[in-house]
Amino acid sequence: MATDARPAIRWPDGKQFAFTIFDDPDGQTVEDGKRVYGLLAEMGFRTTRGVWPGTPVRTPNSLGAACDDVEYTRHTQMLQAAGFEVGYHNHTKHSSRRQEIIAGLDAFKDFFGRDPSAMANHYNADAMYWGPARLTPPLRAVYIAVTVGRTKGRHFGHIPGHESFWGEVCRERIQYCRNFVYADVNTLAACPSMPYHDPTKPFVNAWYASSEGSNAPRFLDALHERNQDRLEAEGGACIMYTHFGHAFVEGDTVSPRFVDLMRRLSRKPGWFAPVSTLLEYLQQYQGLTQLSDHERRKLETRWLWEKVFRGTS
Repeated sequence: MATDARPAIRWPDGKQFAFTIFDDPDGQTVEDGKRVYGLLAEMGFRTTRGVWPGTPVRTPNSLGAACDDVEYTRHTQMLQAAGFEVGYHNHTKHSSRRQEIIAGLDAFKDFFGRDPSAMANHYNADAMYWGPARLTPPLRAVYIAVTVGRTKGRHFGHIPGHESFWGEVCRERIQYCRNFVYADVNTLAACPSMPYHDPTKPFVNAWYASSEGSNAPRFLDALHERNQDRLEAEGGACIMYTHFGHAFVEGDTVSPRFVDLMRRLSRKPGWFAPVSTLLEYLQQYQGLTQLSDHERRKLETRWLWEKVFRGTS
């Protein structure tokens, strides 16, 4: 189910491929984050850390530090000053209402000096075009049928009139939103249209895809030596989806396999820029794609097939 190929990208500074990460904060402690990001910084990677800017006021649906933790915010600000990007993972680690979301975006701007450029949905009611809304009919009905009993969340960030609606705020304040995740280390090969605007989802300015690496085993499998070599040979781009809070650190030790693979990758001629920097470059290079019905159906069909048969996110 390959998508249409496009001409190879000429990456900055003569680099042969691009690699970055959007790290969702679920399950990540302050100390574990320091361990992982310290290694990434030392090796020359500059990636994107997703945060929850808002303080939880109801029962959390996930573990992990948020910006109400002063030390976590201080560390994130240090990462930003060192060239990492700070992304948005919805308001906080539970479903939120419109005014809470707006206050959280204001807090994000206070903490980090600007609105977030890139976001990735958390499984909150305020998620944008999430769950079945990731797809258009008739594939939406297929998704509902095959995930019945497995997905319980309902998502309303894009539904006017709902207490969690913030669609026009998203459009005004955030540029890029993650949708489909593919079992291919070369994200750009799976989704050559990115970044793209989908007219069926008007509250998001531009969408991007990612490669499946949601926990340590999946990340390590995706970044296996053979996949690193293929990414380089294809001149592609990987935007890895992960949670550094999901089994990357055991006790006080970062996974040795993770360290070895990232060190190997760091020695390759890759461009290691944050998510928004990569997407902005692609947008300047090939424009912002206005997704056609044909392109949408191909992206949706491949993602749904992989979700059902390969368990992608």
